Amino acid sequence: MPGSAKSPALWMARAAWVLVAVVGGGGIGDAVADRSRAVQLTATVAAWAIWAVVAVLLAVPSALGLTLARMIVPGAVVAAVATLVSAGATTGSVLAVVTTALAAAVVGSAEFGQQMAQASAYGDERRFLLRPPAAFYLPTVVSWVLWCAAVLVGPLALAARSWVLGVAVTAVAVAATWFLLPRFHRLARRWIVLVPAGVVVHDHVVLAETAMFRAGEITRARLALADTQAADLTGPAGGHAVEVAVRDAVTVVLAGTRDRPNGTALHVYAFLCAPTRPGKLLHALGDRHLPVG
Repeated sequence: MPGSAKSPALWMARAAWVLVAVVGGGGIGDAVADRSRAVQLTATVAAWAIWAVVAVLLAVPSALGLTLARMIVPGAVVAAVATLVSAGATTGSVLAVVTTALAAAVVGSAEFGQQMAQASAYGDERRFLLRPPAAFYLPTVVSWVLWCAAVLVGPLALAARSWVLGVAVTAVAVAATWFLLPRFHRLARRWIVLVPAGVVVHDHVVLAETAMFRAGEITRARLALADTQAADLTGPAGGHAVEVAVRDAVTVVLAGTRDRPNGTALHVYAFLCAPTRPGKLLHALGDRHLPVG
């Protein structure tokens, strides 16, 4: 797992998360200072429990840790903004917003994502995360916002003895977690993998099964041109795509749809993928003596 544990992005995320506790931790206390003892205790215990969970995820990087960190850390920004609104612009509340925003920016970076995914790699393989299909952005953001609101409001409503609201919202939070976590994790587990035998596209959102392209069959890898005729395996996703061409046709099977539940088989001589770091992928392909350019 080359470089995963020593990645600057991982260490930046760890440092930022420590700052959240050391510098911004006072914001929670400021926000609930005039609330009941039960609300104060619930908010404080929940905040430190969540901080500890993320600290463990960053200390022991993994693909699942990437999914959870990207679900939780932006929620800390929402909580920090809520403390700012509730407590006013105190030193603690302002620092909470700044430090959580910094942590969220690092956790959301492409470099951080690649290193977390690489930490779960097997043997001599390098993983490069793929950008989500453009059609997934809006439903993902909307569902995350609703989930985050339910997670933050439910326990506090119970602590404030708003039983009907608290039970209802907490139930929504639990159900949403059960429903969304595997779906978010599926989006986070999309990558193109370099292995000794060649290149593997692991993407159970776009593909029905993993696609393998043998090293000896690859004739070219490059940034895709606007008029490329290569099969689009990106979703489609925005941004720069990488085109990989092969000597003989390879069969890939697209994921099933309502009209074609068993998927669609394509025989491709070239395909497009959308790594979050296209330059790094091309550089890594060159390091493995595959034709680039």
